[in-house]
Amino acid sequence: MMRPPPAGSLPSRMAKPWPEQFVGLFRMGTGSRIGKQLALAALAVLAAACLPGRVETHEPAAAAGEDAGAVAETTASRAPEPSELPAPATTVRDCSPRDAADDLPIDIAAAVLASVQMSRALYDCADEIGLAFADDPEAILTLAARGIGGPLLLIESWSAAEPMTEIQRLAPERIVAAGFNEQRLSQQLPGFDIEWVPVNPSATLPHRDAPPERVWIVGNAEQAAVFGALGSQIDAAALTVSEGDDLRALPVADRAMLRDAAHVELRSDLGPDAAWQLEVVRGGHEVPGGGLLLFEPGRARRLVAMYGHPATSQLGVLGEQDPTEGVARLASIAEGYDADGSDVVLAFEIIATVASARAGRDGDYSNETALDDIRPWVEAAAANDMYVVLDLQSGRTDFLTQAKHYEEFLRLPYVGLALDPEWRLRPGEVHLQQIGTVDAAEINEVVGWLAGLVREEALPQKLLILHQFRFSMITNRELIETPAELAVMIHMDGQGPINTKYSTWNALTGEPDAHRFYWGWKNFYDEDFPTPTAEQVLAQTPSPLFVSYQ
Repeated sequence: MMRPPPAGSLPSRMAKPWPEQFVGLFRMGTGSRIGKQLALAALAVLAAACLPGRVETHEPAAAAGEDAGAVAETTASRAPEPSELPAPATTVRDCSPRDAADDLPIDIAAAVLASVQMSRALYDCADEIGLAFADDPEAILTLAARGIGGPLLLIESWSAAEPMTEIQRLAPERIVAAGFNEQRLSQQLPGFDIEWVPVNPSATLPHRDAPPERVWIVGNAEQAAVFGALGSQIDAAALTVSEGDDLRALPVADRAMLRDAAHVELRSDLGPDAAWQLEVVRGGHEVPGGGLLLFEPGRARRLVAMYGHPATSQLGVLGEQDPTEGVARLASIAEGYDADGSDVVLAFEIIATVASARAGRDGDYSNETALDDIRPWVEAAAANDMYVVLDLQSGRTDFLTQAKHYEEFLRLPYVGLALDPEWRLRPGEVHLQQIGTVDAAEINEVVGWLAGLVREEALPQKLLILHQFRFSMITNRELIETPAELAVMIHMDGQGPINTKYSTWNALTGEPDAHRFYWGWKNFYDEDFPTPTAEQVLAQTPSPLFVSYQ
């Protein structure tokens, strides 16, 4: 991008005209080695004049018994002998960059300031610097592709003091520039050896052979170009994420880069969920089958589960064998559910609290299964990359109270929760005399608590299942919260003739709020007529993403 900088080009600290003798020296700079040295010396003098605290004056000290006037008179009256002259100074500059500190003070919200801050943090001087306009990503990428033996400085206008002051401090031997009007730049920076690099619209950042040490997450491609180029000086990369994007859904390579980098910083306002989602990515836990979202766009995944209680076969097929045998049987049950191209993940849906005909000691008409009875199934699932769902039949107590009893398991990345309103009693009710019901308000208490566990433990998305086969089982369903931490699913668990099951499915999924939920389906071996096949289940719309067998 070629542009003439605005008039009044020098920064405020350099607004005074250049002294003629210095201008002459600058003009000599490109003609001879001596001229260049004189030009740099002149620039150093000017920098000292512009910057407070940079000029020192030395007066000869008076010897004991002498006054200052006598010293001045003696100094002025005799020229020093050649043998008394000091030897010429030979200064060798070390302009290699320093190591970047962990807390590198870079303000990526402002590109110009960031480039100056990085230069100050890394360099005491520079043999070479790069120079481009901050709003010209093609020029910036051109310089990055060429490679700069020093800092890359960006400017917005010639009236900005910080970059010009930094050039004075660095005293470069050469400026590599792209995207400027050559005549104008020469006028602004007289006496410097300037290398003009044509802007390459196809230029890209240099290829990395290893993951970056530091990653900056920015909000758009222009920021990625600018800060990717700046970051190449300190083994840092810029990753573009748009506002509202879910960091957990980033491509595998991007997630790996974020996970493996020593330092990752959010440098753009990506919304309130970005910070905890980054912690999830960095945490490294994944759901069975891989990834951080259970049902992410562009990747088909279906869970197929056995349902029941570990201690009895009367409540479902899960209790008909031990965990090891259950894994083998479930693999057979799940055959055919990948016919639509989905990845199939096996799951145990375990009844953790069982509806009871008796009130029990706590009066809630529900029996809690001991954690040690469930633990072998949880461990078997972990060993076989399977998912676990803990099902609650809470009776007269609320679902959140019972869910907290199994918090140990729910803090694991592969354990989800199911609420069964059929067995949620109101005061005075008992089981099997009516179908239970729960309101969205009680469900939302569980939603908030479970989502909090996900954040605290930096867990991947967790499954929350709500069983339903009648509208009355869930009141105010449209008010159920579906936060990003959870995959909230309605599970149609009705039984009976297959046409009845189809009708129930169509009614539940036809509600105006149906699009807010994922959907699941249950098959019964003994109560369905006949038990639907995998082909019949997959023919439903929307496609069931969780299929369980009881």
